[in-house]
Amino acid sequence: FSLVLAELDVDDECADINNTTWSQYRQRRAEQQVRYLLLTRRNQDCAQAFTRQSLTETQQQPSHFNVSRPTKVLVHGDPSSPSWTTSVEHGCKLESFHFIGVSLGAHVAGFVGTLFEGKIGRITGLDPAGPMFKGADTYDRLDSSDAQFVDAIHTDSDYFGISIPVGHVDFFLNGGKDQTGCARSRFTSMYGYVICDHMRALHVYMSALNGSCPLVGIPCSSYEHFLQGRCLDCDVFQGTCPTIGATPGRGILVSPMPKEQKLFLLTTSAAPFCSRHFLLQMEVSPLVKSAERYSHVCACLSQTDTTVYRAVLSHPLALCEIDSIQLKNTGARFYRQSEIHVKSVCLSEFPALRREEPLCVNNIHFKRGAPWSHDFVQVCGVV
Repeated sequence: FSLVLAELDVDDECADINNTTWSQYRQRRAEQQVRYLLLTRRNQDCAQAFTRQSLTETQQQPSHFNVSRPTKVLVHGDPSSPSWTTSVEHGCKLESFHFIGVSLGAHVAGFVGTLFEGKIGRITGLDPAGPMFKGADTYDRLDSSDAQFVDAIHTDSDYFGISIPVGHVDFFLNGGKDQTGCARSRFTSMYGYVICDHMRALHVYMSALNGSCPLVGIPCSSYEHFLQGRCLDCDVFQGTCPTIGATPGRGILVSPMPKEQKLFLLTTSAAPFCSRHFLLQMEVSPLVKSAERYSHVCACLSQTDTTVYRAVLSHPLALCEIDSIQLKNTGARFYRQSEIHVKSVCLSEFPALRREEPLCVNNIHFKRGAPWSHDFVQVCGVV
């Protein structure tokens, strides 16, 4: 495929798309002219200025552009570097174009889609910008009518990113707000801390292109319902869950295409960001007093009139690789129950890709402050 990046005016034989700084852009703001840089498998390390003449190859000016191949157009945000970052004549097909927009670039891609009446093949928005766009009319921002397929990844919807669905499917990573691994530390700069959540969408998408593991989204009405274990399947997509990546459709088989479908998933803090989803279900005897029960990744607050608790957890390992489970009765701040009787605790992976029995332990008694654990003996691939 061909890759086209928007860039400022360049004169070098091989256009430099990595070393221009934001301060240099600001100094050249009045004179900047947008140009397009072409990268293909034939010139992976030497970007070629892309012009109308690039559509016709001559001996004097050979072009690497091939109208018969899919074209990816990267549109960076402002003030993003172009390192993160057209033509329908001469045989190019609109459906072969895939625009990938970062932040503000996502809405720029949407404007292009509007100009072509939604006939572009695909637009992917990587944490589309939120300020000034959340309350805007769909004509003035990215939406599902801008291309035949529009997908978006949300990672900073409480700050720089938009909080509403803008595509046919919208992936909200870890709820779409605060991302794991983005906490402020003495090793990160203020700028790096501020944009960490916002740029996570880009890094996750780049990781998904490597295909090392699937990043699967689960349809649900809200992140709270997702964490409560109310959404465990992809029946709305005929049982096939959408995944993040570059392949057309990404697992969506239904027709007509849904609109503004929210998808939720949990990720790890570093590449490749993949994490398995598990449902923890616990049944306890009625409690006399309030208590709290913690797993190693999730806290479940109890109520005296409730006996069954459900929560969604995440772990990079598959269910068949889980070798132990731990519980601890910490008690509540003011009212404590010295002993809790757990009738059963079960851990199951979802969405269910194959018939796999949940891991369950029955009849557990553990006192306040005393941890409890159980070891599992199992081998992946052995029933």
